[in-house]
Parts: sequence; structure tokens; C-alpha cells
Amino acid sequence: MKPSTLRHAMNLWPPFLFSGIHVTRIGDDWRSARVEMRMRPWNRNYVGTHFGGSLFAMTDPFWMLLVKERLGNTHYVWDQAGEIEFLKPGRGTVHAEFELDDATVDTIRDATADGAKYLHWFQTEVLDAEGDTVARVRKQVYARRKPGR
Repeated sequence: MKPSTLRHAMNLWPPFLFSGIHVTRIGDDWRSARVEMRMRPWNRNYVGTHFGGSLFAMTDPFWMLLVKERLGNTHYVWDQAGEIEFLKPGRGTVHAEFELDDATVDTIRDATADGAKYLHWFQTEVLDAEGDTVARVRKQVYARRKPGR
């Protein structure tokens, strides 16, 4: 699937669509992505800030997707673990960016060359319109080379 097709599909995917989450970019080379979330009545919590589950959801699939696409069909890739740290109340539009560099992809390829599993932690910051960090999200991605590949 082309990155632009996936971006459009994700923007229509009910968990994103109904949470106000919008994928604004997936790089043509699968090296980057950007997502944002506007404040809406349905993603606002009891105290009037972004619901924490929506902040986590907006970052959820991107590291796994970028790694999977960069490694190709020679590897199994999925999310292993995740955690979020709330640093500041999120108001207005928030966004997160993901940049997957060649060195990380090479590290994963090297670590899985013999078929062993490899777990890699990625960190993303959710930022508000002023550039302040609202939340810090860590995702652990599992990768393992498929047998015979």
C-alpha cells in the first residue's frame, strides 16, 4: 500500500475519525509521519482537556507501521508495550511527529539477522500549538526476521 493511501484510510478509520485524530503526513519513503488532534467535545475529559486515551491513541500505530514498512515482508513486526507520561494539560490542537532514521533500521536488521527477536523502544512527544510537551509516549516494537527470508 502506498503511504498516501494508508494515510487516507487511517483518517477514515473509526477509532481515529471519531476521536478527532488526523494523520497529516506519512512520508513517501516510510521514514516519517505526523498526526494531530483537535479539541472536540467527544475527546475532551471531565476537566476540559484532551482525554488521555486519545493522546495515547494518536501515537499508537506509527512506530510499528514505519518499522514494518521499512523492513519489508522479511520481518514480523508488532507493538510489544507502551506507556504514556502526562506532563501538561492538553488543550487546543496537539500533534506528534515520528522520524525513523536509517541507523535504527540497520540496528534492527543486524539484531534480527539470525532470526532472533529484537525489542526497540521509541519515544514521541505530543506537543501543543506553543510547542510545549503535553505527553511523552514510549512504544516498544518487536521485530523478528521470518524464517527463510
